[in-house]
Amino acid sequence: MNKTITIITVFLFLSVTLFSQVNDSTKKSEKEILKEFQNNMILVKGGQFYMGCTGEQISDCSDSEKPYHKVEVSSFSLSKYEVTQELYSEVMGNNPSSEKNCSHCPVEQVSWQDAQSFITKLNALTGKRYRLPTESEWEYAARGGDKSLEFKFPGSNNIDEIAWYDSNSNNTTHPVGQKRANENGLYDMAGNVWELCSDWYDANYYAGMPYIDPKGPTDGTMRVIRGGAWSYEVMDCRVSSRFYFEPKDRDVNIGFRLALDN
Repeated sequence: MNKTITIITVFLFLSVTLFSQVNDSTKKSEKEILKEFQNNMILVKGGQFYMGCTGEQISDCSDSEKPYHKVEVSSFSLSKYEVTQELYSEVMGNNPSSEKNCSHCPVEQVSWQDAQSFITKLNALTGKRYRLPTESEWEYAARGGDKSLEFKFPGSNNIDEIAWYDSNSNNTTHPVGQKRANENGLYDMAGNVWELCSDWYDANYYAGMPYIDPKGPTDGTMRVIRGGAWSYEVMDCRVSSRFYFEPKDRDVNIGFRLALDN
């Protein structure tokens, strides 16, 4: 009897151990997660473009998108995807998102200040100098950069091809990269989550905006967010649409992607 119990105990121990080893072998290491992220940075070749309420935006523009104006942007790299829950959790040790059972969904419920803390830790881990994109960099990249085909949305005139928004999201975020990429190979530049930019927000900034590599107003109370989100309307997903958010506040619609100087 005791011998039978011992055999069963050993069998159960070996089974649990083997199961744990299989699970551990499928879980990505910190090194693998960071390498995957770094390999998914997309070069956005510098150039000139018209920023704001250009012709393809039709009559959907708000006053804050006017006047449209020429801007020159230097080359930089931008992450192919929005920062995921997997990456954020690995760097920060926690996942603030409302929808937690989706490691490849964009992280949300993060403030502008949270994004800065994440960037500081990520840079310490990688030795790089990641940052949030400026508003002009974001719009230039969303429009397709030097490959732009002048779409109304990032990569298409058909919003359903490239974005999760209020009419197709089923009231939730989705794993990054499921929709079609834009001309630069960037995914989810429209919809899924609003993306934080480095700039302070000023509704009248365009009237006197610098021509070369503008970095936004010197101060303010709100930060720029771009791209629309899963619970927002079509017009919020346009390449020129701009909105704002308090730096300390968090929301289920707010996330971010990262830029890197070349």
